Amino acid sequence: MKIDDIRRSYTKDRLDTDKLNPDPIAQFEQWLQDAIAAELPDPTAMCVATVDQQGQPSQRLVLLKDVNHDGFTFYTNLGSRKATELGINPRVCLHFPWHPLERQVIVYGTAERVSSSQVMKYFVSRPKESQLAAWASEQSRPVSTRQALLQKFAEIKHKFQHGEVPLPSFWGGFLVRPHKIEFWQGGEHRLHDRFMYSKTDNSQPWQIERLCP
Repeated sequence: MKIDDIRRSYTKDRLDTDKLNPDPIAQFEQWLQDAIAAELPDPTAMCVATVDQQGQPSQRLVLLKDVNHDGFTFYTNLGSRKATELGINPRVCLHFPWHPLERQVIVYGTAERVSSSQVMKYFVSRPKESQLAAWASEQSRPVSTRQALLQKFAEIKHKFQHGEVPLPSFWGGFLVRPHKIEFWQGGEHRLHDRFMYSKTDNSQPWQIERLCP
């Protein structure tokens, strides 16, 4: 089959104004719970898009680790490409692709570092192997072979074989404070339902408008 022949109809659900929660975070949390209940693989996976100094966008998948009325939180090596780019330009876009439910959510916002106490709280909740991997991987940096990476992991594992693994100074988290959030529900004949929540002032309520598909 040619790739331009690959298509399908979207018929699972509709998204109408009377179904929308006036609070986009509450709406997101409901859709996230739907994705978890549907046992989708990696329901918290999100694509994070950043831009470098030359204006070149880059994307990667990370896991959402918290969501509340302040925004969306994820953790990373602070020397990684995404963290470096966010240090230059904090504008960021998140994308949640829940394809089996024919749903997508896009978040537009600004990223800021979370507190060291919050980073520590999350870091100690991770499995020990993940803590060790954070020490072993110079994220986004070249590595000669996989064997070299595994050797570094083994060295770190030996170093911290007794007691707790300390929080690396180069590891942290980002909170994405949203100013626009779009909800997309697939529809028949490509007539998808799209709603954009927008806010220009934190003291004002969210404005909602339907977008053409």
